[in-house]
Amino acid sequence: MSMKNFEFKAKVPSRVIFEKKLKQLNPEFTGEDHQTDTYFKVETGRLKLREGNIENALIDYERADVAGAKQSNVHLFKCLPDAGLKEILQRHLPVSVVVKKHRRIYFIGNVKFHFDQVEGLGDFVEVEAIDREGNIPIEELRKQCDYYFNFLGLKKEMMIDKSYSDLLKKIQENK
Repeated sequence: MSMKNFEFKAKVPSRVIFEKKLKQLNPEFTGEDHQTDTYFKVETGRLKLREGNIENALIDYERADVAGAKQSNVHLFKCLPDAGLKEILQRHLPVSVVVKKHRRIYFIGNVKFHFDQVEGLGDFVEVEAIDREGNIPIEELRKQCDYYFNFLGLKKEMMIDKSYSDLLKKIQENK
């Protein structure tokens, strides 16, 4: 499945505060996922295998490394949990980094909210305005992100420009 989204990620002192604020809007709670994202070294973009108790997928995506809301182009292959896929990928591609997180997932319409606790990094809020069928203009997705950024009371200095994988790799390189 190919889709586009507009998203932002913010480093927060406590994800619980922002999750409580979102609950004022009565979002649909999807559940709590314990995810392991294995990133593989590829020439362009990012390729990760997500293994969780809710979400399992091979995800190929590209996006700019800029703080704030940004467009992502995503190719997603949903799969059942199966060690075989990971074994095949690891035979042919070197692993770049592994990200482990606890993620609480909510939806309001086409907008997905993640309240993440990432091992080695701390707490984050991520908002994705998703267009799965190609009928929402990118400007509308941007407006949705801006609205929830303001509603949650996030600050510009909380925004991060990198993926969790990039942040973890930087920590590993500095050891």
